[in-house]
Amino acid sequence: MRGIVYLARAHLAIALRERITLFWFLVFPLFLLALLAAIFTNVGQTTSLTFNIAVVNLDQGSAGRVDFGALVAGTFRELSQPGALGKEPLFRMHEPAREDTDAAAYLASEIEALKVGKRDAVVEIPAGFSDTLLAAARGSTVVEGAPARVIVHTSGGRTSSDMALGIIEEVLVGVDKQILTQLGLFDAARAVLVGRQEVGSENRSVGYVDFLVPGVVLMGFFTAGLFSVPGTILFGRERRILRAYWVTPLDAPRFLAGFSLGHLGLCALQFVCVWLLGRFAFGAHVNLFQPLPMLYLVLSVVTFLALGFLVAALAPTPNAGMAIANIVNMPLMFLGGLFFPTGSVPPALRVIMMANPVTYLADGLRASADVSTASFPVAVSLAVPCAWIVGCAIVASFRLKWDVGR
Repeated sequence: MRGIVYLARAHLAIALRERITLFWFLVFPLFLLALLAAIFTNVGQTTSLTFNIAVVNLDQGSAGRVDFGALVAGTFRELSQPGALGKEPLFRMHEPAREDTDAAAYLASEIEALKVGKRDAVVEIPAGFSDTLLAAARGSTVVEGAPARVIVHTSGGRTSSDMALGIIEEVLVGVDKQILTQLGLFDAARAVLVGRQEVGSENRSVGYVDFLVPGVVLMGFFTAGLFSVPGTILFGRERRILRAYWVTPLDAPRFLAGFSLGHLGLCALQFVCVWLLGRFAFGAHVNLFQPLPMLYLVLSVVTFLALGFLVAALAPTPNAGMAIANIVNMPLMFLGGLFFPTGSVPPALRVIMMANPVTYLADGLRASADVSTASFPVAVSLAVPCAWIVGCAIVASFRLKWDVGR
């Protein structure tokens, strides 16, 4: 047991003394976390959107002085008022300043403003809107069979204009309900009710940095296992360093135990540094110090350690091992969703993503830390990495050569 502990301490000390190892396994994860968090710091946080719209009422009400056009305009006017606690209103509304303003000319000017991007949408309430509604309510024949409609002018291809259109349509659905109620045509008993039920955490909003911290932690574990393990074994075998171990009472299983223990210590140091930076520099609130997240973290270390042994078993030389590690590094890391969600991955790449152990470890770690909703059951997110560990161990036990002379 003492030899295993000495070997673990030696492995950790060597890793911390080498500048290249220290940079890639400690400095680079911290730099990547700081860079991505600084660039995408507002992603995932709630922000207020205010749309610039114009509302032009060309309707003069009906013969009975029922002015439904004024009702539509008044609804948008209410939504343009500042909300509670100083929140920005949904719309910034523009309308004619005086009643004697030429509404048609004002509409034309607002449409020009829409074309140059000064407005997100222009709502036009056409002339005869109220008369058409009343005629339809009384069962009368409307001129040329034209229904009552509100015209919404938008700018094609602009995201803000498309978003404004969707919200305006929802507002008009509510206005339609008010109009039907005034006309006595709305039957509440036949209305379809919408129930709201939130899924996930209700007590706090999750920002991008909360999503990023578990990903950077796993990235550090992944690169440490994928590059450190084959590098140590293959270069040690090439330079006959491992042969010096075999002339001592130390055997291969004890060497593996000591090496793995030192590797676990290096990963623990990585984890603490990344968590401290995310928590105190960027305000991340990710509770990874719980039994299930800790289980995922330990399973991640073992899984990536097994992948490193697999690379060492398949590569005949140190250069070949580094080449194989670089080939599998980027696809597995980015298709595992470590830095960005992978919900829109093309079907061809989804096959790789579903076979990737990083996908299940990242999903399970974030779900157990209440960062996101799990895409896979806990049993699946634990079973797939375990299957990779077993598979890698079987291949490595048959193909891994510990000495150039064997």
